[in-house]
Amino acid sequence: MNNSAENFTSPEVHPSTNFTTNDFSPFVGLRIGVLCFHLLSGVPIYAYVLWLIATRRNGVASEFFNFNLNVCEIFFSLTSLAFLLSERFPGLMTLQRFLLGLAITVRPLFQCLICSERFMAVLHPVDFLKFKPFRYKIVCSVVVWLMGLGSCLFCMFSLLSFNMYAFTWFILIQFLPFLFIQLFCCLAVLRALKQLGPGERGRVGGEENHMKRKAFYLILIITVTMVIMFTPFIVMGFLYILQHDISVVLPISFICFILAGFVQPILYLHRAGKLSCFCSS
Repeated sequence: MNNSAENFTSPEVHPSTNFTTNDFSPFVGLRIGVLCFHLLSGVPIYAYVLWLIATRRNGVASEFFNFNLNVCEIFFSLTSLAFLLSERFPGLMTLQRFLLGLAITVRPLFQCLICSERFMAVLHPVDFLKFKPFRYKIVCSVVVWLMGLGSCLFCMFSLLSFNMYAFTWFILIQFLPFLFIQLFCCLAVLRALKQLGPGERGRVGGEENHMKRKAFYLILIITVTMVIMFTPFIVMGFLYILQHDISVVLPISFICFILAGFVQPILYLHRAGKLSCFCSS
């Protein structure tokens, strides 16, 4: 095993983020900056989105998966606080390792549910109406949170025992199907939105075409975000298993994964008309 992989599993490594001061000194300042940004910007943004959904008429029912996703993101933001304070309070590292399971499992699962909901609404509207009732969303959300609890416990115990191979496989086994499902749904919706519907030919510039164009760009942004969020970690996981150097891919994966979590709430704020600089364009 090369030096990078050995240090990756050594006791000096903070396993929850897999950074060491010695191995990744060029990225230490950037990492701390991203963690501070994640904490100071993430919590207010996610809390504001939750407030908007909760105060909007039928907002929780129509945006239930998005509501749960933002709750998950708030908990994930606390991992940045735990990491920043871990030098002073080492016990917080256990909390961070536990909460890491939410980001690995709960965040992607709710994103998959949101993508699947859009897929059904666009390509199978009749079936979508059958499964639209609120009770189905509650059942799905309870299952996701229970799976998230199991993921949190696995992350905590595997990282406490420095079993990085098990942790790496755990990430790959989830991120690969998550990426495939979301890409399938998003690309299918993009293809459907790109095609002209019956009677739409010759009505270029109409209100309906404008709405479809906005929906197309929205799904396109989400698709690109999914690729940026999952692909670096998938590449890093295979490199680590094959015992290659991960000293550059690891911090890039970490930063992309954190920053990608801001896309969904910002898009919601845009749709809600709370980003005047974008809405005026």
